Amino acid sequence: MEKFKEIIRQYPFVGFIIAFLFLMAVPSIFFTDIYQSHLASLICINIIVAAGLNIVKGYCGQVTVGHVGLYAVGSYTAGCMFMYLGSDLWLTLPAAIIVTAFFGVIMGVPSLRLEGPYLALATLGGAEAIRLFIENGEFFGSTYGISNISQPVIFGVAFDTPDKYYYIAMPIMLIAVYFSFSVLKSSVGRAFMAIREDQISAAASGINVKKYKLLAFILSAMFAGAAGAVYAHFPPGYIHPNNYTVIEMITFLAMVVLGGLGHIWGGIIGAVVITIVYDITRPLYQYQLFIFGLTIVFTILFMPKGIGGFIDKYFIDKRFKKKKTEDKKWSCLKQQN
Repeated sequence: MEKFKEIIRQYPFVGFIIAFLFLMAVPSIFFTDIYQSHLASLICINIIVAAGLNIVKGYCGQVTVGHVGLYAVGSYTAGCMFMYLGSDLWLTLPAAIIVTAFFGVIMGVPSLRLEGPYLALATLGGAEAIRLFIENGEFFGSTYGISNISQPVIFGVAFDTPDKYYYIAMPIMLIAVYFSFSVLKSSVGRAFMAIREDQISAAASGINVKKYKLLAFILSAMFAGAAGAVYAHFPPGYIHPNNYTVIEMITFLAMVVLGGLGHIWGGIIGAVVITIVYDITRPLYQYQLFIFGLTIVFTILFMPKGIGGFIDKYFIDKRFKKKKTEDKKWSCLKQQN
């Protein structure tokens, strides 16, 4: 077991290959109907969003509430490219990432001068401005939305049902998670964490704070754009401005907070849990904002580091207990001798 852990530590992609093989088999083993595949695809999309939001909020410490607007940009970039150019996912996905990265710069500019609740209000205003612009623009389908967006085709096989589309959303999600791990374990990730802990100390250490703040917004926007494009092509291929409201933003925040800010694995667990809870509470639509608001409040009060922090604590305690046991054994042996 220790040897296996060492291999995973040295070659992280091996773990992702194992995860890919396992997730490929999940539908045939666990799913009993097509709706479960639909929900699994939504979970994959939300994991991509949560991984991106964790970069800017969890690692770089920027209080943004505008991620849903970037998600909408990604979706409508894909939707408009299909509507006017007939493009499929393989063209709309990279285009959505590039366009959303540009909007990430715009969303990140206020972070150069604003912090805390002021930055949150600025980004929330930006997200709502994007939604209203889409809702009132005939070019974007206005209040009718965009429908019949095509699903991808590979070697003549159309992934036009939720059970088939899962095999598109899942690999893209794994690539996004692997990319986020790679970034956050690099010097860029360490710069983000330095800024989160203390901006003045980070600047004094030679870190270009403004540059890395903008980079965090750009990277998180790219994740949101990718998720938005995947969502736009998700069967039945329909997007509407009402899919990108404050409730969705609170849902994304709940995923990251419940999972644990700065914990990618925690964010994944949070995305899984919140997506399922969101689906269960659909009949209580008028209370969803209240439910997710309470989730965030209680998580901050009773589990401030989220599920990820709880898991970290478990492994740290386990490691210390093991060390304590080894020290006890060693002291007993010394006494005997």
